[in-house]
Amino acid sequence: QLQVVESGGGSVQPGGSLTLSCTAPGYTLEYYVIGWFRQAPGKEREGVSCISRNGGSTNYADSVKGRFVISRDNVKNIVFLQMNALDTEDTAVYYCAGHLTWSQNSPCSTDNGDYHYWGQGTQVTVSS
Repeated sequence: QLQVVESGGGSVQPGGSLTLSCTAPGYTLEYYVIGWFRQAPGKEREGVSCISRNGGSTNYADSVKGRFVISRDNVKNIVFLQMNALDTEDTAVYYCAGHLTWSQNSPCSTDNGDYHYWGQGTQVTVSS
């Protein structure tokens, strides 16, 4: 059973940048679509972005399009979420999650229900 670990969260001022990482020590991320999700206090968890197994297909929530970039390096067994132009509305716990699939490059989903393997999350706080 895949176990993923998020890192890279922290505190940043509005307009700043952070890069989150998702790793899976002892597992091969290459077999999984990876999604990033977030949950702000008092709100439901929402999909942020996802990336297909070979990285050829990505998807973003409208709220982060043009600001966030998802990428992966299957050799290094890691997935990144680069977050730019951060706003206070981006404050949340960020989670990565995996979805096992045979397809290398099918469009991916940011629907919570499609993912079965979740990390513990990393806090991102954007404030001045």
